[in-house]
Amino acid sequence: MATVLLVRHGRSTANVAGVLSGRTAGVDLDAVGRSQATRTAERLAVVPLVAVISSPLERCRQTAQVIAEHQGDAPVQLEPGIVECDYGQWQGRPLTELAKEPLWKVVQTQPSKAVFPGGESMAAMQARSVEAIRRIDAALEAEHGTGAVWVAVTHGDIIISVLADALGMDLDLVQRLAVNPGSVSIVRYGTARPAVLATNTDAGDLAWLRDLTAAGDAPVGGGAGPATADRAPS
Repeated sequence: MATVLLVRHGRSTANVAGVLSGRTAGVDLDAVGRSQATRTAERLAVVPLVAVISSPLERCRQTAQVIAEHQGDAPVQLEPGIVECDYGQWQGRPLTELAKEPLWKVVQTQPSKAVFPGGESMAAMQARSVEAIRRIDAALEAEHGTGAVWVAVTHGDIIISVLADALGMDLDLVQRLAVNPGSVSIVRYGTARPAVLATNTDAGDLAWLRDLTAAGDAPVGGGAGPATADRAPS
């Protein structure tokens, strides 16, 4: 089974401004976001990635490019299936203003019912992003084998939706998951079930990813884990 590293883009200018940027063009990383991208790229540099996939939006492309440079200038491939949610009429508005909207509570407590005016539903967002991640993962495993590791640079709501699917969580529980800018979450898709190896990490050695082998049944009692302590998941 292949392994996907779900990377949220570094902090953006819209994040700092407290604005829901959505798919607005021209939203870039700020200085902190560029530092976060570099930190993440340095963490991933010890792992030979078979592909660097990115949302088409600038903040993700900028983060992915830094990762690719630390992989010997690997090509960055754009995937529309993992683009930011279409927030419709909410796009470009301050979060403090949106928090007063009735839909805000639905997003917080029952996201499976949330449909953004003039945009897409959170359920539709989850369906197309999970389809894209699983499709790419299967293709890369078929091409490179079960030890393949790849990265998908995308957005917070996309990542928590993919993690919820991998964890078997109802979409209405998705807000229990936190995904910070520049963080790395790790999922392996198997024939029986996905395995979530880490969520929302921003530090720690990832060299243990080089030594993953094909897994069968889930180990009763938790198993032995990586061969050495310094390669334990962060």
